[in-house]
Amino acid sequence: MSLESVQIPFHLAFPVKDIASTRYFYGTFLQCEIGREAERWIDFNFFGHQLSAHVVEDQITQVAVNEVDQHAVPARHFGCVLPCLVWDQLVERCQQYDIRFYISPYTRFEGEMGEQQTFFIQDPSGNFLEFKCFKHYQSLFEKVE
Repeated sequence: MSLESVQIPFHLAFPVKDIASTRYFYGTFLQCEIGREAERWIDFNFFGHQLSAHVVEDQITQVAVNEVDQHAVPARHFGCVLPCLVWDQLVERCQQYDIRFYISPYTRFEGEMGEQQTFFIQDPSGNFLEFKCFKHYQSLFEKVE
């Protein structure tokens, strides 16, 4: 068995400004189950993956971007590939909770291999999250030749 064929949850540790706003955003808004926690960190079940939010005093405030489909995509971001129905529900949830889209929902690479719907939001600490769904999930790792 090769590692790429095993469904292994990833772990991501990232900086946040405080536990309270982080708990609300990830726990209440995104509905992530809360795991272990301490005074300066909290873990979340992020769609089956482990996120560890760590309180830091100094945050990186400069945002490096790359142009993708005429959008300034933040180079440092994380997120999840969701089933399209769940993606649609999350878009609606963002609207219900008045979460501002950094990049509004749209279709990227329309009509091409890798066609996907995507949007970007920020958590209360300024971390960028991208959520996407693929028209054809099997094209997630296909290469353009």
